[in-house]
Amino acid sequence: MPLAIYLLGLAVFAQGTSEFMLSGLVPGIAADLNVSIPAAGLLTSAFAAGMVVGAPLMAVLSLRLSRRSALPAFLAVFLLVHVIGAVTTSYEVLLVTRVVAALANAGFLAVAMATAIALAPPHAKARATSVLLGGVTIACVAGVPGGALLGELWGWRSAFWAVALALVPAIVAVLKSVPGRAAEPATGGEASAAAGGGAEGTARGELRTLRRPRLLVLLLLGALVNGATFCTFTYLAPLLTEVTGLGPAWMPAMLALFGLGSFAGVTISGRIGDTRPMPLLVIGGVALAAGWAAFGAAAGTTALAVVLVFVQGTLSFAVGSTLISQVLYAATGAPTLAGAFATSALNVGAVLGPWLGGVVIGAGLGFRAPLWVSALLVGLSLAVAAVAYPRREAMEADLRRGAQRGA
Repeated sequence: MPLAIYLLGLAVFAQGTSEFMLSGLVPGIAADLNVSIPAAGLLTSAFAAGMVVGAPLMAVLSLRLSRRSALPAFLAVFLLVHVIGAVTTSYEVLLVTRVVAALANAGFLAVAMATAIALAPPHAKARATSVLLGGVTIACVAGVPGGALLGELWGWRSAFWAVALALVPAIVAVLKSVPGRAAEPATGGEASAAAGGGAEGTARGELRTLRRPRLLVLLLLGALVNGATFCTFTYLAPLLTEVTGLGPAWMPAMLALFGLGSFAGVTISGRIGDTRPMPLLVIGGVALAAGWAAFGAAAGTTALAVVLVFVQGTLSFAVGSTLISQVLYAATGAPTLAGAFATSALNVGAVLGPWLGGVVIGAGLGFRAPLWVSALLVGLSLAVAAVAYPRREAMEADLRRGAQRGA
């Protein structure tokens, strides 16, 4: 893998840390800005919503810029709003900075995915994707305890300053490592225009590519699998304390264990997602659904619950990362918008999953209930894939026959 792809992964790590660290800073923000805990928690929801909307919007805007211009520009905006967030005394201003940061993060991820795919060797989209998502998983491991530690030592604002400072070398690294014009995949004129960025009409061409049924199915599957992941992950702490019986002091270690599993998952996807994606998706998907159900049944047994925290983190990100790489394979004519819509799909899941988990907990079904919802969401994704895949095969066969008759 070219060095530039790993440097893009480092930039993703810095931005991902900003998203994940907030869960450990909510009490300090609420006390400092004199707002309620739910209001401070809304800052996380605002970021997720900004990612959903911002990914395709920022990707379309970035098509008129070269990647070497767009990437540092998005990072600079992300840095600036963190400086503003670190000094503001207004909750409303802080809320706006979270939305703007999400827009910049979404734009960066979309362009970074397209850049990584263009720079990677042929048939290595899963490996390139795993490097970028590896930055997210490391942020998941380090972001929550790191942000909480800084907040405890020097207040929540110090965590915002830390993210801003971490972005300075990231901007320099991107400027130095990303070529002025990244290598383009050899997929024809439309794909070439999309890869280069800035061509008139490129957005329209990429949007036409994104209407392919296979692509829409993959995006739906990504949303369902990620929804299952965050349905449980959001309520992992009360599940482990109230049902499993672990003490609160164990929670940072359990969150880190899930993060380590997620890193293992993206690593597995990077190793075999390019060469054997279907076995990974089918076997991994079935194992993921069974794992959530097993977790629901065994949540009261400490040893099994701890093992399943790691296993489910691994399976969730192995399957999720492979789905993203398959989106990029299916949309070679729309590299930037494919990454953007994949980002949006994942964040739709990140919004939908916690909401569904909250609904079943609020209905009095207990803290095990999100585990069963996660199992149902993955089961639904398997059902959708089972229905859609034969139809896609038949449709592609019809297209081949039509092409042969036309010839």
